[in-house]
Amino acid sequence: MNIQWDSADNHLAINPAQPESAEGVDDFLKRQGLQGLCLFQTSGSEGTPKWVGLTKRAALISAAAVNAHFEVTKGDHWLIALPLHHVGGFSILARAHLSGSRVTQTSARWNPQEFANLCEKENITLVSLVPTQVHDLVQTHVTCPDSIRAAIVGGGGMSQTLADSAMELGWRVFQSYGMTEAFSQIATQPYNSFGPVFDVKSLEVLPHWNLTTDPSDTLTLRGPALASGYASRSVVGEWRWEAIPKEGLKTRDRVRLWVHGTRQFLEFKGRESGYVKILGELVHLAPLQEQVENVARQLGWASLPVLLPMADARAETKLILVVESSMPDPQELMEAFHQQSPPWLRITQSYFCPTIPRSDLGKVRGEVLRQIVENALSRKQI
Repeated sequence: MNIQWDSADNHLAINPAQPESAEGVDDFLKRQGLQGLCLFQTSGSEGTPKWVGLTKRAALISAAAVNAHFEVTKGDHWLIALPLHHVGGFSILARAHLSGSRVTQTSARWNPQEFANLCEKENITLVSLVPTQVHDLVQTHVTCPDSIRAAIVGGGGMSQTLADSAMELGWRVFQSYGMTEAFSQIATQPYNSFGPVFDVKSLEVLPHWNLTTDPSDTLTLRGPALASGYASRSVVGEWRWEAIPKEGLKTRDRVRLWVHGTRQFLEFKGRESGYVKILGELVHLAPLQEQVENVARQLGWASLPVLLPMADARAETKLILVVESSMPDPQELMEAFHQQSPPWLRITQSYFCPTIPRSDLGKVRGEVLRQIVENALSRKQI
């Protein structure tokens, strides 16, 4: 894909499966005088789908910071194994443009061993992955080709256990935290040619960002690589533009910020929607999901289960373990989880689902899964 980075034309990163989603948006933007944008469709992890608009200048500022962080040069060779209609894949094009590095793209169906074989064949040095792909590499015991010096992991968080398992196979995995509105990375594990020396929760804030939090630890993002705004369409088909305030983007993410020497660090704690009340206790779901996944990996599960919170008249929230039908009986997993948890924290029941709905980046489509389980509950199938 040839991107004209100095052109005033807008670039729409259209999902080939949803071409109708972009109908009329470019004409609308031109009428508004909005040019030179890269646009990505997103709903984040929740909410109504919309297009995030970033200037090409913002994209290149982000790319320059990532290149500096990972010491990218024209001698590097990127493999794009993520879709180009997602910022995780597309941002590699900007990094390669600035560094002069080579790019190889694969659209092949994901297969861990074939991915590693391609990396070895093409002498790939840098890749971007999502946690689901790292899990697959670990579960299938695929060793890392010698040429790869860094695998940047985004689109979700790795557990330290998963990262350590990947490192044992030679994969130098570096956790990143970012969002579409930031053209990918906001903070990333510090780079070291031998692999990370910081844990997966200690992410260095890239220098072009100005981050602050409020008393509830909710993050506000400011910086020259921040998106300009959102284009969204009403139910009657009319487009509108919502500019991001000059004061910055107040996210729904909760983080911890601290300074070590001259560098600022970030720990992602969760999203506002990631906290629930169980028997009066405020519970953070992300560590529980991580706990479930770690047990599943120890048991050799190929597909990870999902801990789904559902409303409950007595406890306020109950936890349902959703398991793909091809996986074993979850009783052993649930017993191991309960042994590691306080007495009041229990998985109420399990539900076998033919396939857990996920995005093309491996993220669980939470609302779709919730509807499936709610329908099963209403039919008393669980």
